[in-house]
Amino acid sequence: MDKYNVGILGATGAVGREMLKILRERSFPVGELRLLASKRSAGQAIDGHEVVEAKSENFKGLDIVLGAAENNIAAAFAADIKAAGAVFVDNSSAFRLCPDVPLVVPEINPEDVRKHSGIIANPNCTTTITCTAISALRRLSPVESMVVSSYQAVSGAGSAGPQELFGEIEATAEGKSYVPRVFAHQIAYNVIPQIGERQFVGYTSEEMKLQNEGRRILHLPEMRVSCTCVRVPVVRSHSVSVQLKTREKLTVDDARAAISAAPGCKLLDELDDLLYPMPLLSTDQDLVLVGRIREDLTDENGLLLWCCGDQLRKGAATNAVQIAELLIG
Repeated sequence: MDKYNVGILGATGAVGREMLKILRERSFPVGELRLLASKRSAGQAIDGHEVVEAKSENFKGLDIVLGAAENNIAAAFAADIKAAGAVFVDNSSAFRLCPDVPLVVPEINPEDVRKHSGIIANPNCTTTITCTAISALRRLSPVESMVVSSYQAVSGAGSAGPQELFGEIEATAEGKSYVPRVFAHQIAYNVIPQIGERQFVGYTSEEMKLQNEGRRILHLPEMRVSCTCVRVPVVRSHSVSVQLKTREKLTVDDARAAISAAPGCKLLDELDDLLYPMPLLSTDQDLVLVGRIREDLTDENGLLLWCCGDQLRKGAATNAVQIAELLIG
């Protein structure tokens, strides 16, 4: 079997560490593994691998670079990665809307990988989870519109998110004050209906990603999405409520059959048995759990569903490794 030299840019962060774990879990044929991060992190060891500074000469000899860094870092090193002859699979949002950069969820649009010119974008985590859940339905009838509410775990803000949640819980129990640093407000015993910066007519940057990225992934350029993204005091795994309208009417049975057979999905939809997707069930695995499928009482061509997925795995690291697998397949 051929082996490939793989780099992880941003290896010391939560997603970078998850990428390292998943490369091992999926037995990716790694020749050399190179962990790249800031100058400050250089010299650290992660699972026996020394971290080196991310600079242009340290990308030489790599075949694939998995990006787990912030937008500015991804944008700064993309040209160096391409010049080194590697393909950059980037988890940041820096290139997701560039028309010449494929935006890929392997279960949905694997063919788009072959259109790359050195960079492939990994979608936003909530977009990946939602699109995976509904992709099988769009194969039955085009999705015209969606109204979505996401309930996003604190670890979506990085490893500091859970630390802040636990710190606030402890401080509250002891009657002490706690000044939030990660989130705009206290997250313990609270929900915060804003993720990202204000953008288009009152929507946030996080809320616009589902429409802008979903159109590209699903090949539905006219699909309209209204989204509300909410931070909730859950440690890991995002949950999404979806109200969608298809061009032709789909029955609940149609939807359940399609989703149960869809790659990357697992149907959990037995209300009488209290069986439905929950973050505790979707954490630390790669399937998107889908349930609560029912008719929309406000639109005859509408359906509602609820889905959960691990935003660090399928929402980020696993999806990137799957893209790398397509590249070498």
